[in-house]
This record gives sequence, structure tokens and C-alpha cells, in this order.
Amino acid sequence: MRLRRIQQTEDGEGFNVERAKTKFIFVTGGVVSSLGKGLAAASLGALLEARGLKVTLLKMDPYINVDPGTMSPTQHGEVFVTDDGTESDLDLGHYERFVQTPMGRRNNCTTGQIYDTVIQKERRGDYLGATVQVIPHITDEIKRRILSAAEGSDLIIVEIGGTVGDIESLPFLEAVREFRWDLGRENVLYVHLTLVPFIPTAGELKTKPTQHSVKELTGLGIQPDILLCRCDRQLEKKLKAKIAHFCNVEENCVISAPDVPTIYEVPLRFHDEGFDQRVCEKLNIWTGEPNLSKWRRIVKTAQNPKVTVNVAVVGKYVNLQDSYKSLHEAIAHGAIANEARVTIDYVDSEELEKQNVEERLANAHAIIVPGGFGERGTEGMIRAVRYARENGVPILGICYGLHMMVIEAARNLLGLKRANTSENSPDGPDPVIHIMESQKDVSKKGGTMRLGAYPATLKAGSVASSLYRKGRISERHRHRFEVNNAYRERLEKAGLVATGVSPDNNLVEIMELKGHPWFLGGQFHPELKSRPLDCHPLFRGLIRAAVQRRSELGVKRPKVRELRSVS
Repeated sequence: MRLRRIQQTEDGEGFNVERAKTKFIFVTGGVVSSLGKGLAAASLGALLEARGLKVTLLKMDPYINVDPGTMSPTQHGEVFVTDDGTESDLDLGHYERFVQTPMGRRNNCTTGQIYDTVIQKERRGDYLGATVQVIPHITDEIKRRILSAAEGSDLIIVEIGGTVGDIESLPFLEAVREFRWDLGRENVLYVHLTLVPFIPTAGELKTKPTQHSVKELTGLGIQPDILLCRCDRQLEKKLKAKIAHFCNVEENCVISAPDVPTIYEVPLRFHDEGFDQRVCEKLNIWTGEPNLSKWRRIVKTAQNPKVTVNVAVVGKYVNLQDSYKSLHEAIAHGAIANEARVTIDYVDSEELEKQNVEERLANAHAIIVPGGFGERGTEGMIRAVRYARENGVPILGICYGLHMMVIEAARNLLGLKRANTSENSPDGPDPVIHIMESQKDVSKKGGTMRLGAYPATLKAGSVASSLYRKGRISERHRHRFEVNNAYRERLEKAGLVATGVSPDNNLVEIMELKGHPWFLGGQFHPELKSRPLDCHPLFRGLIRAAVQRRSELGVKRPKVRELRSVS
């Protein structure tokens, strides 16, 4: 097998890479952020997987944080946790929702990780005699990460975070540029996602931002092969011809990427534009036509609901909906599974502390209290839990939401008025939620929580066991605090029963309230494992309970805010 040497160093040691069979697609973005590179990459992955290829993806983030685990969700959006315990970018959630390949540690890397690795190598003496520089040492480490992530796959789609022109992304773009020289044109493809804005005062779409973005990218040595043009409408043929002419790409490689009602329609739109066909042609990949019947069925169901229900999400980070991105999509999956449309009302739990709960949540057919950290807004969550418990409203508590359920029950069913979590009240008299034994001596914040997939056993006859249809499950976790077993017996006597526990019966995983139509909390994050083609059992069950409640009420509710899946 032929080898090509990359970046020969003075001491004679280089970076070797095989002339491999794996194909590499690099996705960059221009003009502005938040155009949907992750969704575009995931949708392309879905199309190529539907053609029979084994596809994986990699997100490369230019920030210096080692991972997003210590970032505020209102700055960076949710932290997506994989089975192996990696705290990763939310785009990995898109990847898992669109392709079958499970994501893990090697599917996300950051500038912080790259520099940390290179500095450790320098301290060990791996570069003795050499001056350690961005080129070749940083770029070689980036390429090593890409090749590692690609192992075992027919094709890898690599998304470069940020926007072309950002200083922090330059080493990644240089490494990407070198890849084509290292592996050959037939193995490497560049896709650039850009913006074609509609200017209302002019009444037309403008291509100049795209032209400038491509100019910036070519100035870095990368000529895009395919352009994805984000816009609010379909691009006309003459506009595609203009973009192709000024950006030096073939006209059939200018792909419209317009807004769509549901993100699960994106693969279908891309296929209609011939995106996957262009990719296969340029990479010399021979496949059959993609089988998109499942995606068509999902879109048809989403666009033709039989009933509409309202779900209130009572959380702390509602000002940025990307903070709950996987939850947002899991609700949509539950709607599809029940042939329903879900309208969603994001309720600020801090504001709820000052509002009339009965009035604010009157429209809700179901309530979700999602995860979070810290004291702010917790009393609003607890008030929402009490409203659901006393009024028979279906409710799902997720991680911190479970903690709020336990606190509410302790205060109002057990009479422990100062019951709380030791996270917020370290010296309180009744810490019904306390820190895990394994976390007591942990001082570092990054990557030290109970992270990743852990098993649980379910109690026969419980709501959970009926939904999962099995006695043992595996779910993804991200927490330091747990239900205090010292209060478990009293809580169960009051009706709040542990129906899911760790195999050693030491950790509470699921609790349900006896006599309530649907009252369930989990210590884990079920939204992280929900897929459009395979809805998570808890979301399928919650939306079914919401439909049932709507039917029982028989009252036409005023419209709240319609859930619209966006990237």
C-alpha cells in the first residue's frame, strides 16, 4: 500500500498517512454563524448512508476550551453527551439523529485538545531538536485526529466550526487544505455553506456575501467544490448561474438550501437538488439510488398531524432554545410517533416564581422540567411540579427535573418544608438530594461528573417498564447529585416510588407517583437517545399522555407557540 509523507521535519520524522480508501468531505461555513453546517453535514450523511455507505462525522471546534462541558448553555447551547461519556458539541446530536453510526470521543475535537496534546508531546521530548510551530505540528495533530475518526468508515464528513475568516479556525483550514495534496483530489471534497440573503427593500436575493465568502476561502488555498446556499426561498436557475460564474464552481454544484417546515425534510430537499449525486460523482463513488422511504414517511406524518397538543417546558435557559436542542427534537419525535403536532411553550422558571402558575400553565396538556444547575429558577420549577401533581397534568422530569419532583414531594407530601438539594442548600436540615459519594472529593469541574451510559433495572408493572418493554435499560447521564436514599422509604410511602434503580439498588434512576395519570422523573437525559426514526419511549409515552389529556378535557385550547424544528 502506498504511503505519502506529510510535513517532513528537520529531524527526518514526518507524519505518514496511507493512501486510504476512505473518502473525506470537509464542510466549512461563511458570512455568518448559525447557518446550519451541522444540520447540512448530518443530512448529507443521511443521504450517503441511504446509498449503502458506512458514514461517520467529526466536528472540529476552534475554541480553546477542552470541551463545552464548562460552558454556559446560554452561550454555547446544550452539551451533548455520548455513550462513552464525552461532553461534546450539540452538532453531534444532529449527527446521531440523522445517521446510524454512534458518536463518541473521537467525533469531536477542539483547539484546546489539539494544543494540549502537542504541548504534552513537547514536554515528553517527542519533538527534541525541533521548534514546535503551528505548521507542521498543530496541523499534523489536526490531521491525525481526522484520520483517527475516519477509521473503519467508507466516508467521513468533517465539519469545521466557526466562520471562514475567524482567526481561531485558521489552523484547521490549513490542515484541511493540506489534505487534498496528501490524499489526492479523488479522495477529498470541499463543501462550503454560505448565505444568500433576501433584501426586502430591493426585493431580491443578493449573491455578493457568497462571492466574498468564497474569495476569503480561496485566499486560504481552498477552492470549494460544492456550494450550499442558505436562503429563505429556492434559488432560480439564473441566480445559480451567477454564483457559479463568480465563485468558480460548476452550476450543478450550486445547491439551494432553503428554509423548510421541519429539519427532517432537509435530506429530501438536498436529494431533489442532486447534492448527494454530485458528491458521489466528484469522489468517484459508485452506489445505487438512496432509499429515502423512511424519511419521506417521517415528513409526511409531521406535515399531516391528526391532533394538536400543548407542552410547556419549564426551564432556566429558555432565552436560547439551543440550550434544549435535543429536548426540542425529542418532543418533535414524540409528536411524529403519535401522529400529532406539538405546540411548545418555553416557560422561564425564574419568571414563574412571580407569576400565577395556574394561569401560566393552564394551556399545557403536558409539562417537562429539564436539566440544569444552580439555585436560580428552582422555586419556579418546584411550583410547576406541584401544579402538575395536584391537577393530574402529565409531567416528565429530566435529571434536575427529577430533583425538583423529589423536593416538591418532600415539602408538600412529607411536610419537610425546608427540604432541598445540597447543591443549593449545603447546610439545610433535609437534603433529599445530595452529592454522590464518588463526587465528594472531586475538585476539578471539567469532565468529572457522572457521564455517559449507565444501566438501570426497572420495576415490573411500572409505567417505565411498560414504555420500555424490557426490564433493563441503558441511559446517558450528566450529574453530580442524586436522590438521598435516607429519604427513599418515606417518599415511597407518600407515593413517590423508585421504579428504576442502578443494578446494585444504590442509585435512583426513575421515580413515579402512584395514582397520577403520568408523573415520571429520570436521573438521566432520555432526549439524548431519541431519534426521528426511533422515538425514545419516554417521549412517545409523554405525548401519548398529552393527547389523552386533551381528549379528556374536551376543551379547545388557545394556540401557544408552534414548535418548529430549526438548526
